[in-house]
Amino acid sequence: SSSMHTHPDGLTYVLEGALAHKDSTGASSVIRVGDVQRMSAGTGISHSEYNASETEPVHFLQIWIIPNETGLKPGYEQRSFDLEKKSGSWVLVAAPDARDGALKVHQDAELSLAVLPKGEKLHYRLRNGRQAWVQVGRGKVTLNGSLLATGDGAAISREEVVNLTADDQSEILLFDLR
Repeated sequence: SSSMHTHPDGLTYVLEGALAHKDSTGASSVIRVGDVQRMSAGTGISHSEYNASETEPVHFLQIWIIPNETGLKPGYEQRSFDLEKKSGSWVLVAAPDARDGALKVHQDAELSLAVLPKGEKLHYRLRNGRQAWVQVGRGKVTLNGSLLATGDGAAISREEVVNLTADDQSEILLFDLR
């Protein structure tokens, strides 16, 4: 018996340094701080990511989202988001309807990023039946009363509002999921 194999959409987000990307279609790019790249492997792409610098460290997050449809064409999209300019507010970077300049993802999931200066508060309202996954890219935040540090993640369900307070200059990723 054969089964359809779907490759997830890969979102790469660089927190510091620069990441070089090469793949079997001949595409290569450098993903820099504030850039988000979506790669839909579709029917298959082999790819590699490596540090673009021999001296500077690179810190990046790679997020895989399983698409809700099969047979997607391979493709890339890369956008730069000025999070510093929009400091203290959510910036939508990936969504199925690609609204507000977000990257398109083939799933009912939205990814928002925020840079939050120390002491600032931010909240996110979840629509009925939605849940959130919060990931701290850097810094320290208090999330609905719990302290989270760099690298920590937390799932939130059955809550209407995600309340965040930055205990340090922080960068936060929030996934809005069904």
